[in-house]
Amino acid sequence: MAPSDTLVLRVAGRPVARYVTRPELPARLSPRPYLHPVTTLAGTAATELSPADHTHHLGVGVAVPDVEGHNFWGGRTFVRDRGPAELGNHGTQRHIAFQLRDPGGFVSELRWVAAGTELLRERRTVAATELTASAWALDFTFALTNVTPGELSIGSPATNGRPGAAYGGFFWRARKEDRAPDVFTADRAGESEVHGTRANWLALAGAGWTLVFAGATEETRRDPWFVRAAEYPGVGSSLAHTERLTVAPGDSVVRRIVTVVADGRLDRQEAAALAGKAVGR
Repeated sequence: MAPSDTLVLRVAGRPVARYVTRPELPARLSPRPYLHPVTTLAGTAATELSPADHTHHLGVGVAVPDVEGHNFWGGRTFVRDRGPAELGNHGTQRHIAFQLRDPGGFVSELRWVAAGTELLRERRTVAATELTASAWALDFTFALTNVTPGELSIGSPATNGRPGAAYGGFFWRARKEDRAPDVFTADRAGESEVHGTRANWLALAGAGWTLVFAGATEETRRDPWFVRAAEYPGVGSSLAHTERLTVAPGDSVVRRIVTVVADGRLDRQEAAALAGKAVGR
């Protein structure tokens, strides 16, 4: 892989994330750019790449299991009245160019292509900023524009008949440890309590790290959180929770999530304070 295909993000002079634009991956994994490894300021890893339990989980990025029936998530496709199935319907997110790139962040253009046709054009804006001596924030915005002449429909396994599986959108695969991480919001705790809820912020706390995810726009805050802790640690936003999301020709879907990456285990008060600082509230 050429050096121009990767970018290292730095905070206070320390490397905290590596962005891979053109990974060499099999079609079944829905090849796409991703951030991995992402670390705390002390160097503790907070992401996983292609873990054994879900080889299509690729660090931090954007993944959608159903765009007009095309799989941009990777792995099997959930089919109504049939269940998970191996289908040759995987799409690819192709990095085209950087409009801006420096150690503090980047702006890039991507094309979402399936079956030889470009469906979506994405503008991705990512920035890394210092919050405290032990915490920094990854500010991640994506804008998906329908470049086809007709409507595009975005779905999830949940909208296709699998309750509780409304994944699709921004997704962060965290590091799996011997003990499942704690997960909590301002007023709820535990995977079953926070999964599918709408909360201004949500925290995932591991052995020596805490991630605090915050929706930074009104539209993003309306998306329920997709949360896994016991089976594997992962957090994302749900573009299609109970209903499919329709995008008209030329229209865009824009979401912005800011994630606090902190050393140590934060409590509710600390998580709330850092989430507010990260999104300017």
